[in-house]
Amino acid sequence: MSDCTQLLTALKSGAHDGALAALYALDGSAQRLDQARTRAIHMAETFAAQHGGGAQGAALFSGPGRTEIGGNHTDHQHGHVLCGSVDLDMLACAAPNGLNVVRIQSEGYPALEIDLGDLAPKKKEENTSAALVRGVAAKIKELGYTLSGFDACANSTVLSGSGLSSSAAYETLVGNIFNHFCCGDKLDPVDIAKIGQYAENVYFGKPCGLMDQMGSSVGGAVAIDFDNPADPVVERVDYDFTKSGHALCIVDTCSSHGDLTDDYAAVTREMAAVAARFGKKVLRDVPQQHFRAALAVLRRECGDRAVLRAMHYYDDDRRAVQEAQALKAGDFGRFLALVNASGLSSSLHLQNTWSIADPRRQAVPVCLAVAAELLDGTGAVRVHGGGFAGTIQAFVPEERLALFKSGMEALLGQGKCHILHIRPVGGCVVAE
Repeated sequence: MSDCTQLLTALKSGAHDGALAALYALDGSAQRLDQARTRAIHMAETFAAQHGGGAQGAALFSGPGRTEIGGNHTDHQHGHVLCGSVDLDMLACAAPNGLNVVRIQSEGYPALEIDLGDLAPKKKEENTSAALVRGVAAKIKELGYTLSGFDACANSTVLSGSGLSSSAAYETLVGNIFNHFCCGDKLDPVDIAKIGQYAENVYFGKPCGLMDQMGSSVGGAVAIDFDNPADPVVERVDYDFTKSGHALCIVDTCSSHGDLTDDYAAVTREMAAVAARFGKKVLRDVPQQHFRAALAVLRRECGDRAVLRAMHYYDDDRRAVQEAQALKAGDFGRFLALVNASGLSSSLHLQNTWSIADPRRQAVPVCLAVAAELLDGTGAVRVHGGGFAGTIQAFVPEERLALFKSGMEALLGQGKCHILHIRPVGGCVVAE
């Protein structure tokens, strides 16, 4: 068991460069490794300054953001999705404090303190990080583990409002710290994902599915079947995206997710209305042939948009499975074609690229159009995440990357096109 000073010395000597490279320098870039080492050293130094270099058991932990790759709005209908962890994350240096209290200082935010003797949900904490910490702790205690306190200093590179799920990254980070200090590392990544979802549903107050947490916790590309949401089938898809000849870009369209609650709710509501016509709660339980045979009636009873959104569900649910199969087979060309088809379906059928409440603002469609022009028949592009605003996702051939980035940033401004990597490791202990 090392103390913080020893951890810091090891980081500075390069002893943990292999672990850092596996998370942040996936393209083999020496510059990216230097940046990762500098950030890790900064977190250890920050912890030492606040809690002392002699803090025993000090370790570095990571909870990555996640990107949705396939299956747009299919999870809430108990369908299939394909997602993956990315090399933007929440990084923390933490150590046990011998108390019954968790204290976390995240850079740029007020410090939080959670009494582990009081783990009941707090209404006043909804939509806060404190709710997530308390919820994760409560679920781990419910699973039979003895909790103990820790101190942590954290830093995040997960882009705000990007659809990369900073809340799942935070839950994964905290879950891994508790797992290491209190559970003997006995919780597996799926356990930690479910714990994070519980915290977000019950304590944070957001009725999310499990895709975000799975994408963050498991690592790499992950195929998930939500036929049984309480116990989804999770499968890692072993594919080395660095060998694809393409870069993953997340582009900030400079549009806000504010006041879009009704837009998001309408997607679920309309798909559910179609399912209800067959006496079911979700489209997963309605055979597609039954749906197609009833189109005329469904148009009258549910409306055309609901019918189109249901069409999207059936097609994108199937595409998510096919995308995973293409990656397993090493057929990246087939994968790109499916991503493009998913993006087209989201635009035309799901209709989640702009809000009918403000038709003058269509940042996502404009960015999709410009991105397609820059790609010029290569790569793939689609809306990212929930849609209506926020970000788009593109797989860009490496030889077109500089042109693509400069073109998108000419439209949106510097720093709006982010080049990411699917990292093979999810939530983890980085160094100890």
